[in-house]
Amino acid sequence: MTVIGLDDTDSREGGMCTTYLATLVAEAIEERGGTVFDRLLVRLNPAVQYKTRGNAALALHTDVDVDTAAELARDALTPLAVTDDPRTSPGVVVAPDHPEDVPTRVADFARDALRAHHTIDGAVALADDVDYHHEGWKEGRGRIGALAAVGAHAAFDDWTYEQISYREFDRCGTPRDVDHDSVFAAADAGYPAVWDTVDRVEGQSVCVPHAPGPILYGIRGDDPAAVRDVAARIDSEPVARTALFRTNQGTDAHLQAATDDLTDGAAYRLDGDVVSEPETREGGHVFVRLEPLERDGRPLPCVAFEPTKHFRDRVRALRVGDRLTVCGELSDGTLKLEKFAVRSLVTTERVTPDCPDCGRSMKSAGRDQGYRCRDCGTRAPGKVSAPLTRALETGWYEVPPCARRHVAKPLVRGGFDAPTHPER
Repeated sequence: MTVIGLDDTDSREGGMCTTYLATLVAEAIEERGGTVFDRLLVRLNPAVQYKTRGNAALALHTDVDVDTAAELARDALTPLAVTDDPRTSPGVVVAPDHPEDVPTRVADFARDALRAHHTIDGAVALADDVDYHHEGWKEGRGRIGALAAVGAHAAFDDWTYEQISYREFDRCGTPRDVDHDSVFAAADAGYPAVWDTVDRVEGQSVCVPHAPGPILYGIRGDDPAAVRDVAARIDSEPVARTALFRTNQGTDAHLQAATDDLTDGAAYRLDGDVVSEPETREGGHVFVRLEPLERDGRPLPCVAFEPTKHFRDRVRALRVGDRLTVCGELSDGTLKLEKFAVRSLVTTERVTPDCPDCGRSMKSAGRDQGYRCRDCGTRAPGKVSAPLTRALETGWYEVPPCARRHVAKPLVRGGFDAPTHPER
């Protein structure tokens, strides 16, 4: 068995897509008489500075030998990689291993590539040490993701699927012709096994990309037959080719347990108490401060950015004293919220007492003198507790599909430790 890893061939401005390259390599393998047993689409750390777009690397599990695999990958990559983009730096790694038998160091490298940061030198040194073939274009930064893709099968145990439909290549850069009514109907037919196809509140076809490139639409879900079925229901311009990928999208594999020392550029899941009232700042971003249970005395700013749309209303509904579990990436010392769970809510508040005789609200009797009713003369020593109506319930809340990161787990997938309030 041979594993081919590919990464960093696309461009934010120039289009292309590493999944498309992997699809062409798979077709070339089959034309040579080989077999492709599996195709992996592996999302890596979304906080990496040098990512081109979604920071995805690809792996093909095949039966051709290493030399043939390297030749076919090289021949497909060379004419398509957008190497004039300063952020694009392709790489290929070919391993003569069964995917389950890669060295532990390679699996660890893949796991860390989703939660931390690697260097080109580190990737090259490890590839050389385990005797993997590798090639790089320009700086060859793509060898980091390519090596991670090689180790991904052994590194992760939660997988979903994406069926990608590609447009005719000469149409790249032109507006996509996709019937959005058919997308919404297909999304209804496939839900909940198929998710994040549309955003019903925002009226968006999430599965249709906006950037230039060969992808027409991509359908994600838990079942390969279901994603194929939903893709087949969509009316669009001609589909040139399709490919089914096994992927770590929608798994929360990027999240790690919080420690006392949080690091920028990593994503965490942590518990804490709300210690400030939510504040909406310029641009519509909503900030709230949390005192994590994992570190004493250092409140953590959390933010729901404007693109998370009505998720911000969930954050605005928080009150001091609520206990939460929050998930997100730490950037410049602030946690960018992807989802949160309400563990307990403040259900009472201190209010000015009402007069027991006339029912009207009492007035302050002066500093440290409590309250009195000016009409009846009755007095109360201070504020009293009253029930507080809350717009939130206990359980998990998430950003809408239009704002979801590729690797973030949608609540509809289940497996959470509290009730869920999915967005669709």
